[in-house]
Amino acid sequence: MNIQITSRKFKAKDSLKDFITAEVQSLERFHDSIIDANVVLSFLHNKDSIKNAEIVLQVPGKILSAESSAEEFQKSVSETVQKLERQLKKLKTKKIAAKR
Repeated sequence: MNIQITSRKFKAKDSLKDFITAEVQSLERFHDSIIDANVVLSFLHNKDSIKNAEIVLQVPGKILSAESSAEEFQKSVSETVQKLERQLKKLKTKKIAAKR
């Protein structure tokens, strides 16, 4: 899986990049053939410091995306990964049901 991390209007630290990489790689247990993962980090409001994380996954035949906002990037990334977990589980159950 190729993971591309983009940070808008700031430079992401290596520790944040390592955390994001570990979180996104944990999605491989739900679907084996994830091709690409694009992670976009940005600020919604400079005054309130609301951090936004968006992840777009490419799976053969589908493109899954999720977005979340929180006060810290780690929390927003974790919430986004949880949303993608639900989407991957649903996709897998649909494929299993179609085979039957």
